[in-house]
Parts: sequence; structure tokens; C-alpha cells
Amino acid sequence: MKIVITGGSGGIGGAFVERLAARPNVEKIIATYNRNPPDAEHHKVSWQRLDLTDEAAIRDWAAQLGEIDWLINAAGILHISAQGPEKTIRHIDPAFFLHSISINTLPSLLLAKHLHTRFRHGRPAVFASVSARVGSIADNRLGGWFSYRASKAALNMCLKTLAIEWRRTLPNVAVAALHPGTTDTPLSKPFQHNVPRAQLFAPGQSVDYLLQVLDGLEPGQSGQFRAFDGEILPW
Repeated sequence: MKIVITGGSGGIGGAFVERLAARPNVEKIIATYNRNPPDAEHHKVSWQRLDLTDEAAIRDWAAQLGEIDWLINAAGILHISAQGPEKTIRHIDPAFFLHSISINTLPSLLLAKHLHTRFRHGRPAVFASVSARVGSIADNRLGGWFSYRASKAALNMCLKTLAIEWRRTLPNVAVAALHPGTTDTPLSKPFQHNVPRAQLFAPGQSVDYLLQVLDGLEPGQSGQFRAFDGEILPW
């Protein structure tokens, strides 16, 4: 298998790189980072710098790739140093809202746009993005976190729409939105105090669960929103 992992320098992305590099059937992994290359090295892994908000950069990078069996986009943002998730509508900041969309939503569309020809080999393949349960409109019971919820809901809609299109043009590809659970990464660190210990996953644990989901995913199941335990989540 040849696998691409974008956002591979993050907590979840890094765990995907580590776990998949250890698999005998994985021949090569292309893993991307935004700023600083990770220290971890493996003979199967090629680390490449890529700005996932820059379409020209994605286009040029994609042109150098061969066939892909799996693509996993693990890039995401919940907060920045100057702005956290909104507790109330009074905290909405237009720049932060658009920044959330540019990181959480747009890259998956650009990756699909410029990599679709790499899936034309006919083998069963996967195009997956890490989403979040809080992006479910039906499951929203607490409110708040406008930018994060909206950007993940938009991501889910884009993936569902992509799955419908690719069902016609790339029927060998299963498109999936993935909820990893609350994972102990810098993204969730400020918001872990109310999370029961049993429900806070180490990145490797979360990825082990998600890989079980991906391993069982078939093209006929394309367009689903799956949790780490395999549950199909409501949109």
C-alpha cells in the first residue's frame, strides 16, 4: 500500500504515521507537515512540507505523486494563541471563523481536487478526513464553539458530496469522515478537565481504533461519518 497522511506532524497524524509504517503491507508513506519537520524517521516515510491552505502548493506537490491507496487528512485547528473556541455568539471573530474554515474544511476539497487521478488504479481505496462529533448538527446539544462546529459540519457536507460524485467517477474509493474521540493532543489540552479518564485517548489508542474502522471500510460504505468505535454518527 502507498499512503498519504496530511497533517502528519500533529498528534493524531503522527500516530497514523507510526502505526501504518509498522504494517508489513505498507510500502511507502508520504507524510506532510506545515512548519517544522518531525524528528521521527522511518525508512518507509517521506516527510514533505506542505501548506494545506495554498492550492498552488498542493497542485505542484500532487503532480509529483504516483498512485495512492489511502489518503488520511489529519490537519485541524480548534484554537490559536489569541483565540479560543467561542462560548457565546458575542465572541465571534470573522477572521478566526474564516481561518477555521481554511484549516478544517478547505484542505480536504483541495486534496480531492488535485489527487483524484491518483485513485484511478481500480483497487479498493480510502479518502478520509479527521472530523469531530461536535460537527454533527443533529448531535449538537450544548451550543458554543461556533467556528469549530461550523467548519467541521462544512467538512462533513463536503465529504458527503464528494462521496456522491466519486460513486460515479471513482467507485473504488470509500470517502469517510472520522471522529477520533477526545484525544490527548495540544488541540484538546485546554478542554480536558471535564473529560473522564477512560474517555481521554492517547493518540496511538485513538488511531488504533480508527484503523479498525478504516480496515473494515468498503467502497459501498462511502459517504459515512464514523466514530472511533465504528458507530455511524448523525449528520
